[in-house]
Amino acid sequence: MMLAAGAFIATGDLSVPAVVGDALFGALLGDQAGYQIGRLSDSVQRVRLGRRPAQARLIAGAEARITQSGWVAVFLSRWLFSPLGPYVNLLAGGARMKWMQFTLPAALGEFVWVAVYVGLGYGFSSQISAMSDMLGNLVGLATSLALAAILGRAVLRRASKERHAE
Repeated sequence: MMLAAGAFIATGDLSVPAVVGDALFGALLGDQAGYQIGRLSDSVQRVRLGRRPAQARLIAGAEARITQSGWVAVFLSRWLFSPLGPYVNLLAGGARMKWMQFTLPAALGEFVWVAVYVGLGYGFSSQISAMSDMLGNLVGLATSLALAAILGRAVLRRASKERHAE
């Protein structure tokens, strides 16, 4: 949608303030909804996940990471690793991240996301389909590489612990 909106700006059919304002409003509203759902459903999820120790440890580890790297995780999950954004919203709310510590990096990240996508749509309005495919592939690749690095690190840690236990 952002790429198409940028192309419509290039043709004069839409205005920059309307597109940027509406896109930011919608993105921030979604972020806040996810954050609040995470906050409200935290106790229910803890009871449900607490029955399974492996899941409880996984959630506790994710919440610890979101607490440690707070604003960086929120900021990067808005635009660079955008498929992870909804999960970061829920985790941030569930981990009781302070509202302002969540909202400021979310707003900055969403602004980067809107600027990049609308700007690319504007600049490449005649090649919008090819640009959309390329950006989708790049975001998918970046997210996959980040997840692979996280999982690889976890596997190496576990192997190291098992070696030390022997």
